[in-house]
Amino acid sequence: MIEKTYATPSGTIHYWIHVMDDDVATLVFLPGLTADHRLFEKQIDYFKNRYNIFVWDAPAHAASWPFRFDFDLMDQAKWLYEILKQEKIRRPVIIGQSMGGYIGQAYAELYHEHLKGFVSIDSAPLQKKYITGMELWLLKRMEPVYYYYPWKFLIKSGTNGVAVSEYGRKLMYEIMMVYDGDKKRYSRIAGHGFRILADAIEKNLPYEIKCPALLLCGERDHAGSCIRYNKAWHQNTNIPLEWIENAGHNSNTDQPEMVNRFIESLVQQIL
Repeated sequence: MIEKTYATPSGTIHYWIHVMDDDVATLVFLPGLTADHRLFEKQIDYFKNRYNIFVWDAPAHAASWPFRFDFDLMDQAKWLYEILKQEKIRRPVIIGQSMGGYIGQAYAELYHEHLKGFVSIDSAPLQKKYITGMELWLLKRMEPVYYYYPWKFLIKSGTNGVAVSEYGRKLMYEIMMVYDGDKKRYSRIAGHGFRILADAIEKNLPYEIKCPALLLCGERDHAGSCIRYNKAWHQNTNIPLEWIENAGHNSNTDQPEMVNRFIESLVQQIL
């Protein structure tokens, strides 16, 4: 994987890319809120000799810092499109975990003709009809919750709360420790992420997935209402939904082999 950068008006995005063949699919891995590119290390190890690989540290996350908090979800989708265009990526398959899945849906709204496939991992639909007014209200007010919550308890909830495996929890602990001693930055990243998610939902756009797609959700995913959202998403769209056994919100770290098989099955259908 080669580390590269892309300059935006708000800051510089760091991303990693491995291109083996222009004619094969490129798996575009988008980590969730407060996570970084390491979230997909098990997927990258498995797929790096099969397909082209792209992964980033989202704006303001980890290496993509400093960064001004003046961007929204659509900006992230636009920057992703510009990076993929610059890299001459012609067959992207977006694989987004949690917030990464929302960015993927924003990308699909803007550039559906440039998207060959979409995999949601423990994410949820962006359409307004799925969310309650109270949930929207809370999304806009999460930054002080994170800021005033004791760091040691944030660490505990941020690791044990998103993964059930020893590997998944250890990895998330290492990712969170990037922000050790700078809880203000961590809180701003989380608060801003939830606000722009609420803003994107309130746009009330179609956010229709027009390419082959797959929904993956951990059976023990207790982050928000992810299980309820995925059931409704599947019922309303008929996008296939696979439940990942013995997995939490970061199901790709709890059950990487199972998740990798489902991803590969979708990509093979596209090819």
